Amino acid sequence: MIASAPFRLLLALGFTLALGACSTLTGFSHTNASGYTQLQHQQCVPYARDVSGIPIRGDAWTWWGQAAGRYARGNHPASGAVLVLAKTQRLTHGHLAVVTGVLSPRDILVTHTNWGDNPFNRRIVYTAMRAQDVSPANDWTSVRFWNDEKSVFGFQYAAYGFIYNPRGTPITY
Repeated sequence: MIASAPFRLLLALGFTLALGACSTLTGFSHTNASGYTQLQHQQCVPYARDVSGIPIRGDAWTWWGQAAGRYARGNHPASGAVLVLAKTQRLTHGHLAVVTGVLSPRDILVTHTNWGDNPFNRRIVYTAMRAQDVSPANDWTSVRFWNDEKSVFGFQYAAYGFIYNPRGTPITY
């Protein structure tokens, strides 16, 4: 049986409100990186560039090499730093996230976009998603992100480390 359009609209509205009522540590908004609309998938690179003030361009995984000699890099999280994930089979262009808070040496909050396994999630700008260092050497070379839908940390991702925001450059998100 096909439901009427008003019924489908009410069902969708109820589902949206139910999701909005969920308690979460993962903040999100629909703020868009420069030049993007909500109808487009935003890319992590222009978003990280806008938020961090670090004007590097190119695929996310290339930021690590491009930052060498231009910006301080390391394996300790700091607010405003850009976490650079490596190019892998799962992340064919790598990924970038900007640190918004350090909860402990192995647990941080990040803001990023174009993250998730479906078109809706990829449109969300996450403003306070937890990320956790799971590397054996405690050096942020292996990272997991909180999956709010499943209430668990997700897959492990290879990471290069952090590119530090130049002193005095504010982060905005």
